[in-house]
Amino acid sequence: MPREQYQTKLENLRDDVLYMSELVAERLRMGLDALERQDGELGEEVITGDAEINNLYLELEGKCTDLIALQQPVAGDLRFIAASFKIITDLERIADLATNLGGYAKQAEREVFPDVDVQRIGDDTLAMLEDAMAAYANSDPEQCYAVAEADDDVDAACEAASDLVVRDLIERDELHEDGDVEATMQNVSRLLLTIRDLERVGDHAVNIAARALYMIENDDELLY
Repeated sequence: MPREQYQTKLENLRDDVLYMSELVAERLRMGLDALERQDGELGEEVITGDAEINNLYLELEGKCTDLIALQQPVAGDLRFIAASFKIITDLERIADLATNLGGYAKQAEREVFPDVDVQRIGDDTLAMLEDAMAAYANSDPEQCYAVAEADDDVDAACEAASDLVVRDLIERDELHEDGDVEATMQNVSRLLLTIRDLERVGDHAVNIAARALYMIENDDELLY
């Protein structure tokens, strides 16, 4: 393959990965909105839209495999392709977590823990995802480190939110009324799962930043 065509394929791969990240970020935002509004229809839209993400993932996986198998890239090009392959895997998993949020929105009936700011945590993880993809797009190592640092704040917020839910649950008088126990426990479980899933979104954003850093500087410091 002529060098010009090869470079075009690499550029197209970068564009495709960025496009996938935009779709995933949109689905995550929709999932958060569905939760905030307790909008089951929007939650269902997130769930059904996951097929598009899965199909795109498989398409890009094939492109990465073909570039490696047919072109035998070396050095920087190989790191770029390998990083792109890993990044689309993390993006696909974030999309799965967004579908979880859609499912929780379909089940939610009322806000039972108003002091837990799920939306703020969600906004922070979405910002981490966008910053990680910007680091990939712009080959910005400093932004990679910034994403990793932001994850510490998200982890702390998730831990504090989970602790608040548990403390509130222990102190609730209505748990002594048999009719409320099952419904309350379902709401608690759903909220704790939401917090856990958002924390995982942050972890995947760090993975993306780590792969971007390795791609940019051949530096595996953030890989774990």
